[in-house]
Amino acid sequence: MQAKTPKDSRTILTDLVLPSETNPLNNLFGGELLARMDRAASIAARRHSRRIVVTASVNHVAFNKAIPLGSVVTVEAVVSRAFKTSMEIFIDVWVEDRESGMKSKANEAIYTFVAVDETGIPVAVPALEPETKLEKDRFIAALRRKQLSLVLAGKMKPKDATELKALFLD
Repeated sequence: MQAKTPKDSRTILTDLVLPSETNPLNNLFGGELLARMDRAASIAARRHSRRIVVTASVNHVAFNKAIPLGSVVTVEAVVSRAFKTSMEIFIDVWVEDRESGMKSKANEAIYTFVAVDETGIPVAVPALEPETKLEKDRFIAALRRKQLSLVLAGKMKPKDATELKALFLD
């Protein structure tokens, strides 16, 4: 299986915030944003693996900035690391200023997807070769996040989490 780069999976979804998608403060519901991020991440994971993919976890979500009614929202998802059958997807959410058109980062998230066959059994995915500094930084950090998740779930002993230990012992 040939390795891929993050740009092979890059997915960009742009849409408007409509009245039915807002809370009483006229800002986008968090759940609506989560659904948009899940769709973009799913497409990115599918582009990378060329397989059926399922959401395994939502590892991190930051709702840093409210997204008002009528805003143009762009959700950008890209595979940040591929493991044996799973892929970490990093998602950036941007909001356009109505007057200037300038985009500012509103939110971010990290999802994990698993590639599966038609019966739901996990299957191998291609390796990922990051190219830019940001891609390389996210790639390295993904292994630490995975190890932390495994330790917290009791699936890895802390002494075996080499990447996490390196943060504290160097």
